[in-house]
Amino acid sequence: METFKEVIAGDQLVLVDFYATWCQPCRMMHPVLEQLKQVLGDKIRIIKMDVDKYSETAHQYQIQSVPTLMLFQRGILKWRASGAVSKAELLSTIDPFI
Repeated sequence: METFKEVIAGDQLVLVDFYATWCQPCRMMHPVLEQLKQVLGDKIRIIKMDVDKYSETAHQYQIQSVPTLMLFQRGILKWRASGAVSKAELLSTIDPFI
């Protein structure tokens, strides 16, 4: 099984969704991320990290509010935002990295 660090260090662009099951804005992001994956396909990997289940990783990346989205390319943080984000905003943010 891949570790978080292995996933974000890979060649593929990775969008990480730090979320919590009790968070309403996090639930709103789920269909947005599914639509994003349908549009971008294999150009991006989207992973979800439950901050309660993976609290050590959340602490390491200083997650203070959910949802927090982070975009990694070859292990380097390229973009970060907290709060719900629209599909259009995500596409315009990700486009330069593809």
